[in-house]
Amino acid sequence: MAPFDSTARKLAADQSPLYRAAPHNIEAEQALLGAILVNNEALYRVSDFLEARHFFEPIHQKIFELASQLVRAGKVASPVTLKTFLPGDADIGGLTVNQYLARLAAEATTVINAQDYGRTIYDLSVRRSLIVIGEDIVNEAYDAPVDFAPAKQIEEAERRLYEVAESGRYEGGFQAFSQAITTAVDLAAKAYQRDGKLSGIASGLNDLDHKMGGLQPSDLIIVAGRPGMGKTALATNIAYNIAKAWQGEVRPDGHITTVNGGIVGFFSLEMSADQLATRILAERTGIPSSTIRRGGISEADFEVIRDVSLELQNMKFFVDDTGGLSIAQLMARARRLKRQRGLDMLVIDYIQLLSGSSKRASEGRVQEITEITTSLKALAKELSVPIIALSQLSRQVENRDDKRPQLSDLRESGSIEQDADVVLFVYREEYYLQSKEPRPGTEEHAKWMVEMAAVHGKAEVIIGKQRHGPTGTVPLQFDASVTRFGDLAPDGQLPRY
Repeated sequence: MAPFDSTARKLAADQSPLYRAAPHNIEAEQALLGAILVNNEALYRVSDFLEARHFFEPIHQKIFELASQLVRAGKVASPVTLKTFLPGDADIGGLTVNQYLARLAAEATTVINAQDYGRTIYDLSVRRSLIVIGEDIVNEAYDAPVDFAPAKQIEEAERRLYEVAESGRYEGGFQAFSQAITTAVDLAAKAYQRDGKLSGIASGLNDLDHKMGGLQPSDLIIVAGRPGMGKTALATNIAYNIAKAWQGEVRPDGHITTVNGGIVGFFSLEMSADQLATRILAERTGIPSSTIRRGGISEADFEVIRDVSLELQNMKFFVDDTGGLSIAQLMARARRLKRQRGLDMLVIDYIQLLSGSSKRASEGRVQEITEITTSLKALAKELSVPIIALSQLSRQVENRDDKRPQLSDLRESGSIEQDADVVLFVYREEYYLQSKEPRPGTEEHAKWMVEMAAVHGKAEVIIGKQRHGPTGTVPLQFDASVTRFGDLAPDGQLPRY
């Protein structure tokens, strides 16, 4: 193509600042617009990632926007149809509007090259956005008020960088089904090689994995229950099992890829990191956390704790115990962990302790929770990791005779159920039954003792929803003293420890 160089140079000169010119390519913009005006098919090749704001020259932004509107309305975008919407007396590099549109069409590139020119325009726009963000970071750092925390500026910069990365990426779109089949076969091959022959990450609880096929990438998994049911314990047990099983291999480019298990990120919004560590120590050593906290341990116990703690130090397990996080802050920190350390699974304890944007908060708690769950599902897809998010249940559970939870018990918003790929309820009959102890020595007490023996040390994980598998109930063993879940041994057999 031989673009009208003199006009392009005049346009560039008109825009040139006193300092270095921002990255742009007027010729590429002219070539693409010309292709669109000659053959509107060219617009379809770039419209899924290119927008008017990505053009450097304002008149090009206007032309692209008008052409897009005409084509969407089922009309033809050509020099003749466009000129009525542009000011006739405008001077575009020494040319009138009519002359400029005619020259664009006359010097047009072919439709085949349209996508390449579109990508060039988009990439240069991204670079200009990065320059603006960089300048803002510098200026804000110089002029920040005393009470403006640097961490806040970092989070805002990360948010803006993420917006630049995500808005209008030209990957994606439709793909040939053969590609999808190849990906599915690769997943099956990896599942065959992985422990447990699962398509997802093994939770370490065999009966649960059998029902779910492991924790699937991009899934938002809600673990819900009333206080005291053990939902935090379940999430902690699964997180430990995955981090403990982690194995990686070095790829040719030097990056480490996960072969088995996973790198775990744990947002502990309720408990401090040391409380979480104490729980895990209790679970692994079999020494109750209350005993560890009181210091009521023997020398032999301390040796066991020391050995387990050394083992835990080498695990790919990362904890953030910052309270009062917003969903935007959580997403920024999760992206940072994925980028810096790697990430295969994320746990959030728990949803109701997160806050949404100030706009959603002003609209009410239901809208705020909706924003949080929608963002968590988007984050799971973006990072391609399973996210386990804990949630409280409403008190209406307590008013029923059968206190097994249902989907309708999820608090504050139906969006939790709607956005979740999997909903797990943790239920322990023993918890409710032990509070109903009759007076000792009565017939009712003897009956109560029999019922307690039948449910002692047992828990249920109820799969209330699962997009890619069956629902149902998974019985588990639960040791309340050390908050440990495990597979329930069949009658007549010893537990698997």
